[in-house]
Amino acid sequence: MATPPRKPRNREMLFDSVIALVFILVACVDFCDGATVVDVYRLIQYDISGVPFGSRLASLNHHAASLHFSPHADLSRTVLLIPLRELNMSFVQEYIVAGKPLGGLIFLLPQMFNFESKDGAGSNGDDGSKELLKSMLAELEQILIHANLPYPVYFAFEDDNIDAVLLDIKKNDASGQPATATTGGYKFVVSATEPKKVGSPPITNIQGWLSGLKTDGDSHQLPTIAIVASYDTFGAAPALSVGSDSNGSGIVALLEVARLFSLLYSNPKTRGQYNLLFGLTSGGPYNYNGTRKWLQSFDQRLRETIDYAICLDTIGSWENELWIHVSKPPENAFIKQILEDFSSVAEELGVQVNLKHKKINISNPRVAWEHEQFSRLRVTAATLSELSSAPELLESTGGLLDGRQFVNEAAIVRSVKLIAESLAKHIYGHQGKNVQIFADNSNLAVNPSYVRSWLDVLSQTPRVAPFLSKDDPFITALKKELEDHTDEVNVQREILDGMFTFYDSTSAKLNIYQVASVTFDLLLLLVLGSYLIVLFSFLVITTRGLDDLISLFRRPPSRKVKTA
Repeated sequence: MATPPRKPRNREMLFDSVIALVFILVACVDFCDGATVVDVYRLIQYDISGVPFGSRLASLNHHAASLHFSPHADLSRTVLLIPLRELNMSFVQEYIVAGKPLGGLIFLLPQMFNFESKDGAGSNGDDGSKELLKSMLAELEQILIHANLPYPVYFAFEDDNIDAVLLDIKKNDASGQPATATTGGYKFVVSATEPKKVGSPPITNIQGWLSGLKTDGDSHQLPTIAIVASYDTFGAAPALSVGSDSNGSGIVALLEVARLFSLLYSNPKTRGQYNLLFGLTSGGPYNYNGTRKWLQSFDQRLRETIDYAICLDTIGSWENELWIHVSKPPENAFIKQILEDFSSVAEELGVQVNLKHKKINISNPRVAWEHEQFSRLRVTAATLSELSSAPELLESTGGLLDGRQFVNEAAIVRSVKLIAESLAKHIYGHQGKNVQIFADNSNLAVNPSYVRSWLDVLSQTPRVAPFLSKDDPFITALKKELEDHTDEVNVQREILDGMFTFYDSTSAKLNIYQVASVTFDLLLLLVLGSYLIVLFSFLVITTRGLDDLISLFRRPPSRKVKTA
């Protein structure tokens, strides 16, 4: 029996070998392109009365450059990687304020601003450079949130990987060869869907009630003192807006005051003849929208029982001086009483409290302080703050530089002591007496560990209201904490209304690819093609002979010859 020819089998082996080799080489070329993945945080996108602000796009796919770009370069399809340390305001004015075209922006922030960094405050230079960076970031943030930028803008944090990428980009820019399709370089890609409007953004108010003691035969309703703090934040990057001072410090102080008075009120002998109303409100950066809705839910009888309300706002980084901001004239009896109580306790603590009176314009929708919402409903109220003047809209609302490392824990402890003792003077009628109810080293002393633990939690929790669901674990934790210290807790869920519209997509992954130039690709293709031709010829000669190889390149006979 004749042996079948082996040429078809050899041809199959030859074809399989060549195909496998091609796949291996292509795979090697793909793996040669370096890739790094970085967490990035998008600049907020929102509208005020239909006017657009912030970054209007989320997806990114452009070559990268640094601030060392050529003065005549076209940056309309380029994303700039800019460390905060190297930022100059002339660039900000030219490209952000004046609106020159860009493909995108990525700002690199030092680790000192990263709330997830355990030791981010270290290795960032001396105190002078830190203050300079804080000042630059504060100015940049205000410019960004009030600009309309038709391209993606992201924030990232310095680390070894992205620092190495930035160094390479600077070298390319300095050599006069910016990254393009022909020269290669780095390409930044963020795959994100088009941002969508946040429909019916929720706001949640949490109310705790600590009942006072009614004496026998006392038929009239007890007076009430309200202690209030707004808990949400706003900043250039919603995913980074933890607001440790504004208004994390106010929340911490309120919770500790509630804990102290719950101990005092747990004993009928020391329970005061005042009800205490604790309010954690939402919508603070948006004209205290949640506070207004919360107050409107009160019935008239409850509103009339409130002697006064103390609103706590940004009290975590002061040294020797606090301000009491009021809307009613200083001659008002309750205002005079508040100032007297706080001033006497402040003197005992060796600090100073000043009164700042600012009238409100009912026709103006802008609400600068939380107590103004009370004043609009004719309820006496004041705001205790380290800020001497009212911030502008969307300013000092817990932005990028309001992190844990910039808050003085001892300042919050002093604030709690001041608030608690001042309230106690009013509740128990100790005006003019040097009586310390919450004395250090007593059972009623302020607990620094409690303050520290809650400050740590708040400093790791971004709290921009439109992106907090009504069942967010943070809101659940606040509710549970008030339930532990008060008799009754109510939760009010509302919708943020008014002139603000927000868009989703607050964080993403940045993929950094090192792209070879077209020249390199062509050279690689030439080498690869030459190698494959030589390899193919060698395999054909060794398996089928030289004649078969030559026959592959012979011109086939024409049809006329075949026909003849």
